[in-house]
Amino acid sequence: MAIRTFDEYYKRLKKMRNNVYINGERVGRDDERLQPGINVIKETYDRANDPAYADVCTATSHLTGEKINRFCHIHQSREDLLTKQLMTRFLCHRVGGCIQRCMGIDAMNALSVVTYEMDQALGTDHYQRFKSYLRYFQDNDICANCAQTDAKGDRSKRPHEQSDPDLYLRIIETRSDGIVVRGAKLHNTIAPYADEIIVLPTRFMTEKDNEYAVAFAIPADWEGVKLVTRPAYQHKRIRLKAPVAEMGDCESFTIFDNVFVPVERVFMNGKADPRQTPFAGFLALLFAHYHRHSYTGCKPAVSEILASQAALVAEYNGVEREPHIIEKLSHLIGTAELVFAAGQASAYRAERSPSGTWIPDEILTNAGRRLAGEEIYNEYKILADLAGGLAATLPLENDFYSDETGELLSKYMLRNPKVSIENQHRCFRMIENTLVSEMAGVMQVAGLHGGGSPQMETITMMSRYDLEELKKIAKYLAGIEKEMPRYDRKTVTPRKLLERFRKIIK
Repeated sequence: MAIRTFDEYYKRLKKMRNNVYINGERVGRDDERLQPGINVIKETYDRANDPAYADVCTATSHLTGEKINRFCHIHQSREDLLTKQLMTRFLCHRVGGCIQRCMGIDAMNALSVVTYEMDQALGTDHYQRFKSYLRYFQDNDICANCAQTDAKGDRSKRPHEQSDPDLYLRIIETRSDGIVVRGAKLHNTIAPYADEIIVLPTRFMTEKDNEYAVAFAIPADWEGVKLVTRPAYQHKRIRLKAPVAEMGDCESFTIFDNVFVPVERVFMNGKADPRQTPFAGFLALLFAHYHRHSYTGCKPAVSEILASQAALVAEYNGVEREPHIIEKLSHLIGTAELVFAAGQASAYRAERSPSGTWIPDEILTNAGRRLAGEEIYNEYKILADLAGGLAATLPLENDFYSDETGELLSKYMLRNPKVSIENQHRCFRMIENTLVSEMAGVMQVAGLHGGGSPQMETITMMSRYDLEELKKIAKYLAGIEKEMPRYDRKTVTPRKLLERFRKIIK
């Protein structure tokens, strides 16, 4: 059975070694501060077992032919990319934000391409190791974190130039049975309640950075791994139970303190074989690319979540037909549709890599993700504008049920008399969660920086776009060139990207 249940996943968590640290305390994975994030992951298991969502949340394994959770699937077609994007959008609606589990499968898809390319170029056996690991990953419906971003130290210096060599995760020893690594990875969403941590390089490496060219996977409770955790969650509700109040996340500062990694779980080792070092940058880039495509599913969902709340509060305030309200709602909806459309078009222009994994178009993926990042604070501003100040000043829940203040609060909270006081209270309590809670702050920064800031998307787009071809339009219109070939946006397609990379390796 390849599709597991939430109970099976949760039982695995409770058996794990206590290596999660919160506010100076080492805790187990049954700590209540982790539960809101675990509730998010529950949706990924429950919906895969729900016939109403099976068409988007499950897939057929290309290894075994078995039905598996789509969060464990390697994209075998354009349709797979499109369905993954749609699944992400649907699930984010259900949890009120980030579904969190996408980073693990984005890392697996990147590894499926790069380990194959590395084996073809160098005669190594990393792709076979990856396929063995993938079989385990699919059979057990693994929930994984991708640990990519290093501490980095002085941003003006490369890994080998840092005052402390551990500021980028590195291999300190290669043995016949594996490697030993030391360092830290930051901003690791889901790590405290993931089964596995998949480690990837964070950037291109030079020939002096060989020991930093490393990729591997280990259980999240592996000896030497410390998950220093920042949980984010909503105020606990007593009476007004609601899905939005049950969800949260955790970010881990993941420390690898002389961690041994078995050889069968090592997918890149530039220290032992410097020929592998150039592949580090390719792997870093490809993970970011897949992850940004996932964002073209989740960020439209966030825009729609904000739009839905804005529309509801406008109705409850009795102003839903005002022209300026409609204009603001159209902006939210328009952003959602444009970002999603960019992801769809990226999938339609995808190409099959030699490993069989499909890679979406980079220009369109990055354009969609950049638009989402640039608009995120404006979108929250629109909701705040339409909701008014009550989202920030709403009395606490129990005051609405107090003998002394409850009836008075209900009396003076009345807006639209056609809507019950309880529903108005629920609406503003939801918007409080969305705008001014601890979780709200995390979501806004994640909306800007998750998967790469808009500046990173700009860099990626412009490194792929052929400006010389673009300028031919202007040259023709100015009369500088007498003829103009029919222009169809020229870019470095996934196939051309692979060809260019192979030339670099040679």
